[in-house]
Amino acid sequence: MNKVITIGREFGSGGRELALKLSEALGYEYYDREIIEEISKRTELSEKYVQQVVEHDPHSHFPITVGHTFSYLHHYGIERQQAVYREQCEVIKKMADTSNCIIVGRCADYILKDYNPLKLFVYSDIDHKIKRCKERADVCEHYTDKQLKKYIKEVDKNRARYYRFYTGNEWGDKLNYDICINMATTDIDKVVAMLVKMLKD
Repeated sequence: MNKVITIGREFGSGGRELALKLSEALGYEYYDREIIEEISKRTELSEKYVQQVVEHDPHSHFPITVGHTFSYLHHYGIERQQAVYREQCEVIKKMADTSNCIIVGRCADYILKDYNPLKLFVYSDIDHKIKRCKERADVCEHYTDKQLKKYIKEVDKNRARYYRFYTGNEWGDKLNYDICINMATTDIDKVVAMLVKMLKD
């Protein structure tokens, strides 16, 4: 069986950068955005829509219904969302079956529980996350600190709800992971070196 590392991460914590550097150091495949692209191909849904589904509270995609009746749109919305999750499971398992890899987010730790992956969770304090987000001009170029704080909290809240919806577990709970890393007090390169040593010993 291939070696698999899953990395859950709070928005702006540095989890993606850690995953990239670790994949390079270990020579593992790195999967993040590639998952969205593959789901989009399989479902013929736009990448933008798939991204919204896998990064937001599942209930936010369900239309409001009246009384105890469920509209056709309600059923269609649920079915489409479930189709995205089914494809997500298949894509992630295929990636794990293909090679040693690092998979970022997407409930991969839960989906691959039978693969016995090394499960990491990366978190940080809000000031550190705001500072890192300011460096990402593509995402947060015109945000004030107050707006960034609100945005970060909203992204993390949606990730937590999505994770809870599909896994029944609490996102970020230390009991669900092998290693939790606070990037506000830790240098990424040192963490990478530590993990590489641990995995190769």
